[in-house]
Amino acid sequence: MSVPLTSLPDSARVWIYGTDRPLTPEERDALMVDLRAFVDIWTAHGAALRAGVDWVEDRFAVVAVDEASAPASGCSIDAMARRLGALEERLGCSLLDSTRVFYRGESGAIESCARAEFRARATTGAIGETTPVFDPTIDTLAALRAGELERPVARSWHRQLLGRPGGRS
Repeated sequence: MSVPLTSLPDSARVWIYGTDRPLTPEERDALMVDLRAFVDIWTAHGAALRAGVDWVEDRFAVVAVDEASAPASGCSIDAMARRLGALEERLGCSLLDSTRVFYRGESGAIESCARAEFRARATTGAIGETTPVFDPTIDTLAALRAGELERPVARSWHRQLLGRPGGRS
């Protein structure tokens, strides 16, 4: 059953999917309508999942489940991935590519690139320890609410991509 993300507890399990490009308002609305319709009927082993969705930073779809009421199962997570795959095709964007790195460029806009390209940009000095990066691997609503989605490279697993010993500048 779909509920507002704000009504879910901090312990809710979270999945974050970044788009490889900015979406138009129409594309974003279509994505969110579809995801809300999906979580409204989302189940795990026949039990309705108490879940919510949101769009954050104008680039990330967030899906959260209150697993205290019913935990998501492997099959239910696979169903969400299939739904997102269909949305990728329909919208002509990537949502499931976990190899992309999202960061805030010098202009303040969110950019994304492959890990190899991120390393190359770090080599040229375009990316450094203070560059804000986004970590879509956070897995609780508490982490999202605490602002852990965006942090400097130096305080993220992304520091290993800087190509320097210990990830230091």
